[in-house]
Amino acid sequence: MSVAILQFLGTNCEYDMEYAFSLLGVKSQIVWHQQRALPKDTKLVVIPGGFSYGDYLRSGAIARFSPIMRCVIDFANKGGYVLGVCNGFQILLESGLLPGAMKHNENLQFISKNVSLEVVDTHNIFLKNFKIKEVINIPIAHAEGNYYIHQEQLGQLEANGQILLKYTQNINGSLEKIAGICNENKNVFGLMPHPERAVEEVLGNTAGLKMLEGFLEVL
Repeated sequence: MSVAILQFLGTNCEYDMEYAFSLLGVKSQIVWHQQRALPKDTKLVVIPGGFSYGDYLRSGAIARFSPIMRCVIDFANKGGYVLGVCNGFQILLESGLLPGAMKHNENLQFISKNVSLEVVDTHNIFLKNFKIKEVINIPIAHAEGNYYIHQEQLGQLEANGQILLKYTQNINGSLEKIAGICNENKNVFGLMPHPERAVEEVLGNTAGLKMLEGFLEVL
C-alpha cells in the first residue's frame, strides 16, 4: 500500500483520484473516515474533493473531527506526506495542518470551470516537475475557495516558500490570488483546483497527472 484516499460522507472525488494514481502505476486504497488507523505502509494520504457532511456547518469543519483525521494529523506531524484537494484542502485548514481559512467565494456563487494557474514555488515534491511562473490549466469546482490569512502569517508563507499556486485571475477573491499552499515542512499540501480532473488529454491536458507524479519519489 502506498496511497490512502480518505472517504467521508459527501466525498465525491475519491474514485477519480484512485484512477489518477492507477495511471501512474500506484496502488491506492479508499479509507472510510470512521477507520481508526491508516493502512500499513501508507506513504501518502490524499483527502479528495466533495462536500463532506454536506458542508452544512462550514466546509471541512465536521470532517476534521472524524476518527481517521487523528491518524492523519499524527502521520503528518511525523513527516508523512498529505495532499488535500478542494474540500480536502478545507479539511486541512480546519484541522490546523495548514494555516489560514476559507470564506465563501466573493461573488457568493459556486464556480465550476477550467482556470489558469501560475506556479509560484517548485522547491517541493508536489510541484518539482514544473517551472516557476509556468502557467497551467486545472479545473476548479467550489463555493468556498476564497483563501484568507492574516498579513503577518501571509509574510511567513511568502518567506518560507509555502505559496505554491496562484490564480492568474482572481476568480473567487482569494488573498493574493492564492490557489494552493503547503506547510513549513513541505510535507502537507492543499489546493482548491482538482489535479485528478486533468490527467488525460481527453480531459484537456495532463498537468494534474504531472503534479501527482511528483509523489512517485516516495511511493
